[in-house]
Amino acid sequence: MNTKNELNLLRDAAINKPIHSITKFTTLDYPHHLASIFWFAKCNMTCPYCYNPQIVRDNGTISLEAALQFLQSRKGLLDSVVLSGGECTLYPHLETFCETIKALDYKIKIDTNGSNPTLLATLIEKGLVDYIALDYKAPKQKYESMTHYRHFERFEQSLKMLIQSHFPFEARTTLHSDLLTPNDINTIIEDLHVKGYQGTYYLQNYLHVEPTLGATKMQQNQFDLSQLTPLVPIELRNF
Repeated sequence: MNTKNELNLLRDAAINKPIHSITKFTTLDYPHHLASIFWFAKCNMTCPYCYNPQIVRDNGTISLEAALQFLQSRKGLLDSVVLSGGECTLYPHLETFCETIKALDYKIKIDTNGSNPTLLATLIEKGLVDYIALDYKAPKQKYESMTHYRHFERFEQSLKMLIQSHFPFEARTTLHSDLLTPNDINTIIEDLHVKGYQGTYYLQNYLHVEPTLGATKMQQNQFDLSQLTPLVPIELRNF
C-alpha cells in the first residue's frame, strides 16, 4: 500500500468504521469461490422483509484497516470477498477500498440494490469488481411501496448498464408471497426479457427470521410457480 490514495484510505479508516460485521468464510454467497463477506452498515432502502435490520439501522463497528488486515491473514485460504450490506455502494471510499483488495489478489463480488449506477460503471471500467448480484426488488409500480425509495430509474440505469456491458452479473428477487404476486414476478421477467437480459433470473424464497426491518410475518399466501412465464431462465433458491 504505497499510493497516496491507499494511505488516505488507511488514515480515514482510523476514524471511520463502515463495516458492521464480517462473515469469515462462505461457499454459498459467491458460487465456486471461497469467500468472506463484509457487511456494510446503512442502506437507502427499508424493505420490510429485510433480515438485517441491525445492519441497516446501526453504525459500523469495523474499520477498513481491520478488514484489510483480516484479508492479509487469509491469503491462500480465501480467494474472494463479497461486499454486501446494507448497501455497500453508499460508502464514499468504496472504489479505493476495492483497489486495495485487488492489490491483495482477491476477486470481488458486490451485492447491490443498484441505486448507484455511476459507481458500478466505474468499478467495472477499472476492473475492480468481478461479479455483481443485482436485487430487482419489485416491479416499477410496486417499487417505492416495497423499498420506500422513489428512484426506480437509478436501479433501471444499473440494470441496463450491466446488460449492455456484458458484465457477469445476476438479477435476483426475494419472494415473499404476501408482498409479490405471480403477476408481479412476471412483470419483472418480461422487463428483463425486453431489456435483453441473457443470464439466469434467481427467485429467492423468503425464509422467515425475526426481527425483520418491517416486522414481516411468515408467508400466508400460496405462490403458484406454474404461473411464471418462461421468457428468461429461472432458478429457485431456498424453495
